[in-house]
Amino acid sequence: MQDHLSTELGLPFTTWGSSILCNGSWKKLAFAMSVYVVFSILLCNVNMIKARVLGLNHTDYADTMYHLGTVLHLQGKGKDSEALIQDSIRILEDGGQGESIMCVKRMRYLAQIYMKSNRLEEAEKVQRKILHIMELTKGWNSLDTVITAEGLALILQSSGSLKEAEELLERCLDARKTLLPEDHIQIGANMLHIARVAMLNSNQLKKVDTSKAICELEKAKDILNESIRNARSSLDKSMKQNRKIHSYGASGEIGKNLHVALVILLQAFDALGLLAITKQELQESKQDECLPNSEAENALLRCISTYKEFVTEKSIAEFPEVKAEYLKCLKHLLSLNGNSTTQTSQQSTRVNLQDLRDEIKHLELQLSPSRNRKI
Repeated sequence: MQDHLSTELGLPFTTWGSSILCNGSWKKLAFAMSVYVVFSILLCNVNMIKARVLGLNHTDYADTMYHLGTVLHLQGKGKDSEALIQDSIRILEDGGQGESIMCVKRMRYLAQIYMKSNRLEEAEKVQRKILHIMELTKGWNSLDTVITAEGLALILQSSGSLKEAEELLERCLDARKTLLPEDHIQIGANMLHIARVAMLNSNQLKKVDTSKAICELEKAKDILNESIRNARSSLDKSMKQNRKIHSYGASGEIGKNLHVALVILLQAFDALGLLAITKQELQESKQDECLPNSEAENALLRCISTYKEFVTEKSIAEFPEVKAEYLKCLKHLLSLNGNSTTQTSQQSTRVNLQDLRDEIKHLELQLSPSRNRKI
């Protein structure tokens, strides 16, 4: 009777606290964490009771461990958190639920923990495991598999395994072109990832063969232009829908699409500008004078004009991610023109450097509260 009562008492606390943690409300996060801290002794007792009453392979026991692990992670207790989450996954696997949605979700969370702490090898191992499960259960005709593969590719990119990362991203792109409309923003984002890998390849090749490095940049340039066309098309489509549909749910979803498409478009323009700078450095490495780079300036100015075109939209104006990309673009344009030392390069610029500096300071002030909240 006591065991049954303790188990029943633990379940609503665990479920309620978990819902607060998962609903994205950071205002309630501190309260949820305090509840968990107060409840931690009881939770540990419930854990032992559940292990005795329900057995070590019971999902309720695994659930309790996982929820406690997520709270410990938020409190900065990394080792204890990881141990609990790993045990939670192991229990599900031992109970024949290793391919369940619940188990995959927990593995994704564990991989994110590894990525945030820059433990790329461990993150890669977990992500490969998730991809294997997705391939077996859903196949490559599912976007869930594609997104998982893309996640693995980005981990490989971070660890320097560029060839495998590029191959995976190419496969993801082929799958998305089959599964999605041609102007879907996921296709544009996928292209942006491939272009970045090509730019990293170029960076490695420049030490060995400058001509091959430039070829990789040309390849990246073509892919970035495709990404820009895709993102622009997706953005225009979402804008038309946003003007036609006024219901709360629909406009909210369309606003999200606008936000994602605009971020991808700004990132692609910024990458195009950096690519042009890198290419000029490779071609003119033996010249002493820093010549104007109109190609880079054009790309960065297009980034700025695109932001100004869409920033008036209420559905996307307040997203800090959009402003952060705009800020990066401004800083790169300032660096490009600020480094100009010749009279010719100074005359070629179409921007006022003081206006740029003022805008950068203004944006940094706007974004600082968002940065503090994320930390």
